[in-house]
Amino acid sequence: MKKFFTERKLNIIISVAAIVAMWLAWLALYYATGNEYIVPSFWETCRRIGKYFADGAFWIAFLNTFVRTMLAFLLSFAVAAVLAAVGAVFPKFATFIKPVMVFFRTLPTLAVILILLVWTTRVIAPVAVTFLVLFPMIYAQFCGAIGEIDCGVKEALRVYGVPAKERLFKVYLPLISPAVFSQTGANISLGIKIMISAEVLAKTYKSIGGLMQDARIYFDNMAGLAALTVISVLLGLVVDIAFSQISRINSKWHKENAKC
Repeated sequence: MKKFFTERKLNIIISVAAIVAMWLAWLALYYATGNEYIVPSFWETCRRIGKYFADGAFWIAFLNTFVRTMLAFLLSFAVAAVLAAVGAVFPKFATFIKPVMVFFRTLPTLAVILILLVWTTRVIAPVAVTFLVLFPMIYAQFCGAIGEIDCGVKEALRVYGVPAKERLFKVYLPLISPAVFSQTGANISLGIKIMISAEVLAKTYKSIGGLMQDARIYFDNMAGLAALTVISVLLGLVVDIAFSQISRINSKWHKENAKC
């Protein structure tokens, strides 16, 4: 633990300085405006955070949002992995699927939510929207990682006639896993942001987005809205940091195995 903090002392100091700067900016805006309906009090926001943490209904909403986010992420990851794997083995399929990915990337989120609310429910629509945003991005990450594989390796596999199944599971997946896994935390964090935004627009009941929508309706609850925003940011930050550490350990393990 001591070694960890010693090696990263400068980064920790810079990160703390950035947090303090944002806190000071919040205080400055609050006192400059002098209006809690525009910029809520930092201390009142902290009080509301504590109030939410003590409320069972909040934890139900929190769990619902997080579970839906993970479901959307896992579906996106699984579908992207399958399509990228097929494209790696059959390049013509990758060419065929490319326009489809471009189509998904350019879909306007608000319009998609409005359409999905007609076709589905307020619970399913945010999951579908989060999937549609994450899926093409994760697919691009898989394709980018596959593209970074040394051409000599690919040529050797072709020359020696290695079967597609062995190429995929014994060569491609082990080589791309560190690069893909390193993006997992950022992808889930983005998924949380998209999910909450979609829940707000869809007015999803018993969700963080739903609580934000309720707080927005009442102008005297700006501190509650700020509290929910801070909680959402902290959730994304914790997920990102956790997966960054797991990715670091995974990369270190791969390097040690490569030396062996």
